[in-house]
Parts: sequence; C-alpha cells; structure tokens
Amino acid sequence: MKTVAVTKIGSLRDPDPAARGRIGLVDLPEPALGPEDVRIRVAYAAICGSDPHLAEGFFGTDVPIGLGHEISGVVEALGERATRNGLRVGDRVAGNFLRFCGTCDPCREGAQQFCRFVQEYNRPGMAETVTWHESQVYRLPDAVSLLQGCLLEPTSVAVRIIDKTRMRVGDRVAICGGGPIGQLVLQLAKRHGATALTLIEPIAERRAMALRHGADHVIDPVGEDQAALAAGHTADRGYDIVIDASGSPRAVRGLLDLAAPGGTVVYGAMYPEDYELPLNLSDYLYLRELTLTGVFVSPYAFPRALQLLPHLDVEELTRAVYPLEDAAEAFAVHVSGAHPKVVIRCNELAGAEA
Repeated sequence: MKTVAVTKIGSLRDPDPAARGRIGLVDLPEPALGPEDVRIRVAYAAICGSDPHLAEGFFGTDVPIGLGHEISGVVEALGERATRNGLRVGDRVAGNFLRFCGTCDPCREGAQQFCRFVQEYNRPGMAETVTWHESQVYRLPDAVSLLQGCLLEPTSVAVRIIDKTRMRVGDRVAICGGGPIGQLVLQLAKRHGATALTLIEPIAERRAMALRHGADHVIDPVGEDQAALAAGHTADRGYDIVIDASGSPRAVRGLLDLAAPGGTVVYGAMYPEDYELPLNLSDYLYLRELTLTGVFVSPYAFPRALQLLPHLDVEELTRAVYPLEDAAEAFAVHVSGAHPKVVIRCNELAGAEA
C-alpha cells in the first residue's frame, strides 16, 4: 500500500539539498487483519509538528520510516472479535495511534503513557489504509466531518495539556506557539474560564487567528517586549499558567519569567533531544515554587476530545489539503510555516468534507 515515509534522514529545513531529509511515497505491506483489528480506509492524515523530528532520526534512522498518526477514515474491515466498540463497516472514525496494552505495570497503575508495549500497534496512518486494534478506534460524531475528524488526535493532546495545568476558572493563562496545538489549547483554555488569555507567536497571521478564537492579548516575541507586555496584561502578577506549544528552544528560555509565584509551566511540545534548559533551582523552584511538567502522549483524553471536537472551530486548521501523491510538497509547505496546519488526502471518499 502507498505510504508516506521518511526516505532519507536529515533536517527537512537544511539549506543544503544534499544533506536535507527527504519525504516520499513508498509501498509497504498491509498488516494482516487480526481478530480484534479494524482496517480503516484513510481519508485524511494531518502533518504533526513532530513528524519532521522523525526525519531527523529522533526515533531511529532505519528508513523508510512510515509517517502519520493524525488520521480519519472509514472502517473497511473488522476482525471477527472486533465487536466491543460496536463498530461496523462503513463507520466514519478517527483514533489514537497508540495501543496501550492494559496488562503491564504502568497500564495497571493508571499511567498508560508509560506502557511498555506501546509501540506494538504504532502503524503509519499517512497511507491508503491503516490497521489498528479496536481499542484505538473512535466513531466520529455526525456533526464532525472526516476532514475535521483528523484533528481528534491533536485535540486529545490539547486536552492532556489542559489536564496537566490543573487550571482553575479565572486563572491567567499564557500560551507560547500559535501552531495547531497552541490554537486548540487556546480554545480549550477559553472554554475553561481562562483570563488574560495571551498567545505569544511571531507569525502575524497566527496571532490574528488567536484573537478570532478568544485570545485577550497577543505578543510578538520578536518585535515586542514580551516581558513588559506580559506584566501589563497581568497587572504585574504574572500568569498562573504558562504553556509552551512551540517546541522552540529559543522560545522557551523566557517563559519561566512570565509565571506568577506558585504558577505552573507546561512544556507541551517535542524538543530537540540534546537541548538542556538553563534552570536556576533557587529562583524558580525554591523561592517561587513553580511547578514544571511536560506532556508525552494523551492517555485517557480521547473520549473527552471526541466530545469537544464538534464544539471547536477548526476550519482554519483544515484549509491546506494536498493529495497523497504530493506528500513531499505538503511537507515542504508545512516546514515553511505558510499554514498553521497541512493535511494530506489519502483517499477520495464520498462526503469526506461534509
């Protein structure tokens, strides 16, 4: 089956074409349909900000590396025991690219994100079909199109980030990074009662998008005094919650200074594996008692993300759509930052955008 994959390891942003990573279409075998499996004819697969990291070899360098975990599609076949979710052939679905085994110690102790066997069903979804265990698959609400449905997984990440903040109604909130996760987190924070809701983002179009979706303030960290504006927006008290959704080492350096004493800082992105954040323990953790935490994957978040998705405005995240055959171009557009989100159409399915 045709699958989008990393075919050469290297940064997709490398100015040297000879050293640059490469994305292409490869033919991979379709996995056998197990008794509890669901085969999905993929409609859409969105490009995640983590995908370029795979091209850089973050999770290994043996190519080809199949890509795609933000998907939607239609159930094409069911294993004979794939019946517990009530799924039927023809159902419109999305899902969690990870299967948590449910039997290892972390799973049984309520920490599925550390499942020891989590990679067993990590199969690329940026393909003509994907075969997942039934526990990974969620039927989409009628009000959510297949095009919107490919955002279920990033919405689950936004839900998990909000979970990690332990946000209270009325908390002052700052979000760094106006990509898809930052924009979704902003909408969820607004619904959660955030105040002084601020997006920090260098791209003007993404700042404008945030204002359309509920931000009280926006800051250009390149052209404006980030610290001074943040102080003004919070009456010099700082933000109770600071969330990084940028993944940029340059961007995260000043975020601790924006947090109020006793505040929480969530690093909700993927960072270069060799980056070490300078951290003065006496200042930030002793004197100011900040809580610092991160987000890996999204256990226990998908059912709530599914309930929220019909109520979110994701139209601006689904405008840039490329056919499967143009995957390399789609990735080039993604790394250019021209659109907040880029989606690949893996199959032409009837009513996919309705």
